[in-house]
Amino acid sequence: MKHKAIVSALALAGALCTTSAFSEDKPIVGLITKTNTNPFFVKMKEGAAMKAEAVGIELRTFSGKFDGDNESQVQAVENLIAAGAKGILITPNDSAAIVPAIDRARAAGMLVIALDTPLSPADAADATFATDNFKAGELIGQWAAARLGDKAADAKIAMLDLNTSQISVDVARDQGFLKGFGIDLADPKRIGDETDPRVVGNDVTQGAEEGGRRAMENLLQKEPDINVVYTINEPAAAGAYEALRAVGRDKDVLVVSVDGGCPGVDNVKAGVIGATSMQFPLKMASMGVEAVLEFAKTGKKPEATQGLDFVNTGVELITDTPVDGVASKSSSDGLDMCWG
Repeated sequence: MKHKAIVSALALAGALCTTSAFSEDKPIVGLITKTNTNPFFVKMKEGAAMKAEAVGIELRTFSGKFDGDNESQVQAVENLIAAGAKGILITPNDSAAIVPAIDRARAAGMLVIALDTPLSPADAADATFATDNFKAGELIGQWAAARLGDKAADAKIAMLDLNTSQISVDVARDQGFLKGFGIDLADPKRIGDETDPRVVGNDVTQGAEEGGRRAMENLLQKEPDINVVYTINEPAAAGAYEALRAVGRDKDVLVVSVDGGCPGVDNVKAGVIGATSMQFPLKMASMGVEAVLEFAKTGKKPEATQGLDFVNTGVELITDTPVDGVASKSSSDGLDMCWG
């Protein structure tokens, strides 16, 4: 009986060692998002989880407690270093302040991929997987100019940006829109230095509906005859629309935006937003997980899309009022693919 017990114990120990060895061989990838409540980042997490399960990677997820929370993201990086993770996918809350922690992760042999928002400097990460935000802005600018036709020459444009920090995503979308509309950019890396009289002014929204409403009210006080509104994202567009509706201008102003979330596409269908440029956060995260797996197997790092300094994850113009010369998809198509 005692002999059988010893044999059983040895067999169990062998089984535990096998399980432990398998666990150690399974690569770990960390996903660190700005917050865990924004639908954009929820979709990223969904994409990473689906791909990790499909390819046999262990996914560990973290987020900031609020937009701008760098400290929590630093702690997440340290946790992943301690865990021996093979890679980190991160949407940085502070593109510069996170870099020392990222340097430690790369020194430990980890692949670091920025998602959506580049680090500062961008090469602090091994790669960036993102929307071409300049192109996203350019598409809605081209659409708005074509919709106005000859009236574009006398347009009165409100620019509803993110904040005053001149972060890369904010600048790229703003400047892309202006270029698409046909407005000369003074410094394409800076918001608000244009001299074209068609630009009524810039205000900030914090990417929120209330911010969009307040910014729109401010610019309407400056110029009541605004007829084009650019917005950094769709919550800001929804707020701008409410401000326009309050003064009876909701039917005669073009509102354009960027993101392509399902609620935003619903607003295209409802006529709140004339056109929006759709991003693909699920695809960003899924591609990121695949890149970490490839790195774990071969040591190969992802290469940027030709002509760009990042991996382009795609953008689609969504509108129910197509114009000649600007490829687009309808809101019905958009609802089938929003944030895929």
